[in-house]
Amino acid sequence: MDKLHLLTQLMEQIESELAALKEAARATAEAATHEESKPENEYDTRALEASYLAGAQSKRIVEMEAVLGECKQLRPRTFKAFEPIAATALVRVRSNKKEFTFLLLNKGGGMTVEVAGQKIQIITPQSPLGEALLGQKVGDTAVVEKSQQTLEYEILSIA
Repeated sequence: MDKLHLLTQLMEQIESELAALKEAARATAEAATHEESKPENEYDTRALEASYLAGAQSKRIVEMEAVLGECKQLRPRTFKAFEPIAATALVRVRSNKKEFTFLLLNKGGGMTVEVAGQKIQIITPQSPLGEALLGQKVGDTAVVEKSQQTLEYEILSIA
């Protein structure tokens, strides 16, 4: 899979989500300060709730813009099967008879992008799985301890 195409798809998705989020934040901020949002009594918290929501949306916008900025400056490298996993690695794994594909980036963990019908999840080195994958090679098994269970991810390919 072409990582530049993957990153372009991811950036387009982020820009689309950012536009929608900015519009929602604008509408929420407007609702928080609108004359109709003035409290009718001491228990009316509509304006306060709208201001909290606007603050959270603004924080999310800053986070998404940081991810977009990182993607724009990213220079992905191509990994060979014998090389250890590091940032910008596209990793295909198998766990519990299911296959997953992850892109290891410094920001944007949890986001998913679909390219050519394949879902690719972004993970960061700070996540338990990202940390377990770092330094591993094709054929290795990354182990993640989660609550009371151990998850194993067999590394099938690195690109």
